[in-house]
Amino acid sequence: MLSAVSILLPVFGLIFAGFACRRCGVLGPTAASELNRFVVWLALPALLFDILAHATWHELFQPAFVAAFSLAGLAVFAAVVGVRLLLGRSLADASIDGLAASYPNTGYVGFPLCMIAFGPASLTPTTIATILVVCVLFAMAIVLIETGLQSERRPHRLLIKVVRSLMRNPLLVAPALGAIVSGTHLVLPASAETFLKLLGGAASPCALVSLGLFLAERRAKSEAPPESSWWLTLSKLVVQPVLTWWLAARVFALPEQLVEIAVLLAALPTGTGPFMLAEYYRREAHVTSRTILHSTLGSLVTLTLILLHLHSR
Repeated sequence: MLSAVSILLPVFGLIFAGFACRRCGVLGPTAASELNRFVVWLALPALLFDILAHATWHELFQPAFVAAFSLAGLAVFAAVVGVRLLLGRSLADASIDGLAASYPNTGYVGFPLCMIAFGPASLTPTTIATILVVCVLFAMAIVLIETGLQSERRPHRLLIKVVRSLMRNPLLVAPALGAIVSGTHLVLPASAETFLKLLGGAASPCALVSLGLFLAERRAKSEAPPESSWWLTLSKLVVQPVLTWWLAARVFALPEQLVEIAVLLAALPTGTGPFMLAEYYRREAHVTSRTILHSTLGSLVTLTLILLHLHSR
């Protein structure tokens, strides 16, 4: 229990730091948006590029694990998007909600938590999960958001506009370039490596501080009911890990340790990616920010229960 809490407490600390700075007037009303722009245009692209540029494709080729983890996340994402569309949400907003319900914080919580629970054997599957989350799931949400925001309804013109928007999006361009570097076996200069590490290392703390700044703002009451974030949180912390367990253990019959790693990664709280997209596209971010906060709080309980169950076996 102390291990899980000690990992999650710094996350709350960074959120609270942003919250306190805004409420005390240390940072102004535009700080959340400006800091988020830094993350979206510089820090997070550097991190995504770095992950893909150093990925060893031979080690990452684990199709059964990829299928179990990704299908569970995509199923939750698709189900939430479908329900939100039926309830009258726009495609862009429904896609952000779907991402909030299926986007585990593998990059910033998954690595240290899995290292404590499973040791170095967890590094490869955690890397695979991170790539799937930040590149596949994230990219799918961006495609749907871009599609929903386009006013053009003729298919071929709509496709051209969406492709143009995607080609200018740093969150897709950066990992694509990283994959090219990895595939061509290019060796980056030491100075470039240092640059990427420094810039990419700023993505998580700056995103969390930006979230705290956002939560500190006193805004008009959101039209979305508070219950929205709770059922998105339930989908993230309960539905996704249960579905992942069923696929990993029953459908693909993965080794026991891989099943446990997959479930633990799927049970992680919602990362800051959905919030950054909501801010980036200037969409309603109240539900997203509440989901991140609620899932992070709730994961203190759910992750503790999972870790206690694993240690008792």
